[in-house]
Amino acid sequence: MEQQIAYIAIAAALAWASGIRLYAVLFLVGLAGHFHWTGWDIPSQLAILSHPIVLGANALLLVVEFFADKIPAIDSLWDAVHTFIRIPAGALLAAGVISAQDGEAWALAAALLGGTITAGTHFFKAGSRAAINTSPEPVSNWLASFSEEVAVVGGLWLAIQHPAIFLLLLLLFILLVIWTIPRLYRFVRMIFTRLASLFSPARPPEILR
Repeated sequence: MEQQIAYIAIAAALAWASGIRLYAVLFLVGLAGHFHWTGWDIPSQLAILSHPIVLGANALLLVVEFFADKIPAIDSLWDAVHTFIRIPAGALLAAGVISAQDGEAWALAAALLGGTITAGTHFFKAGSRAAINTSPEPVSNWLASFSEEVAVVGGLWLAIQHPAIFLLLLLLFILLVIWTIPRLYRFVRMIFTRLASLFSPARPPEILR
């Protein structure tokens, strides 16, 4: 039972963290598997992440993402593009952990749940950063970005060392996301509506007859 909880926590953690920093997750998993850091045997489906070429590619993308995420507006553009990358990647990572233990049916279930978790995390991050970008100063953006990186590393460590605690915190996070995302959506939509009104051509005044 404890081993099953541990694998569920790792699968959920990889999906959750992929919605925030996908390339950091891929790089850390590959690095941990290559050097056997955590004592966790990387599943065979994810062993390719330990290959030096894949590690190098992920390291390069990690550096690009690190700097892109610190620049207001660029970070939101990066998030928008990665809507189509993070979610399927998170689903595949979750499936890769579970399929090594329980077969294809559980792997498919893990992919569906993992993709959902990644989607929730991604849209929560993207919406909150879009809201933060309405502030003219860059400090809040930098603080949010560094906080996300600390959360990813801390979350992965917690999932491996204390899986039950991680799953409990993840449940609380999911409840927060469910409560927050509709409000973030309305706020971001309001911002884009105002921006559209600023750049739309002004209507000529009506001539009084």
